[in-house]
Amino acid sequence: MNRTDRLYALVEELRAAAPDYRSTTWLAERFEVSSRTIERDLSALQQSGVPIYATPGRRGGYAIDTQHTLPPLNLTAAEVAAVATALAVDSSTPFTHAGRSALQKILAVLHEVDAEGTRELASRIRLYDTRPGRSRPPAVVEHAIIQRRVLELDYVDKHDEPTTRVVEPVALLGVHPNWYLFAWCRLRDAPRAFRLDRMAGARMTDETAPDRGLDPSTLEIPELIGRGILGT
Repeated sequence: MNRTDRLYALVEELRAAAPDYRSTTWLAERFEVSSRTIERDLSALQQSGVPIYATPGRRGGYAIDTQHTLPPLNLTAAEVAAVATALAVDSSTPFTHAGRSALQKILAVLHEVDAEGTRELASRIRLYDTRPGRSRPPAVVEHAIIQRRVLELDYVDKHDEPTTRVVEPVALLGVHPNWYLFAWCRLRDAPRAFRLDRMAGARMTDETAPDRGLDPSTLEIPELIGRGILGT
């Protein structure tokens, strides 16, 4: 068991035992580590805001306040990414800082695999201007981003010419006042950005999009604007 899994399991063990206590010796035997390791883990959890408290004495130990902790979360990567995007899009709303703090706590209690999936999906949503855009992705585009599926688009280009494009979705880019789908365009055999409000239709295929080496976390939006890929 790695440390992330152990921290998660420690919280759940204390939750299951509450309001009773668990000694460091008992927890060390339970998780097959030293008492010192358990003490370090509990200290780390306390510092991150988990309400774990200790009672000294022979019958003392550690317990958790279940009224101030979250139960196991079964949020999907898309659900957590949606919360993160909503917080990023409009920073003028009340309690924005509290919302971001809550998001960090949600990520802290997610299983390692879930958190990694959330971070990967969040990297596919890039904001250059955090003012709200005037368009939102069709649901099929969102699903294609999550599932990495090839899309067929009925698209109207900047010359008002209707075209059909087969694209491999990479990321959603927010550049006020528009949202764009950044994708590999098979018609142009190159990366292109497609304005969401110019999509007349979209269909997700069963084909998994191949890896073109386009890392969304390294996209430089000002450079894309300068090259004319965005902003039209």
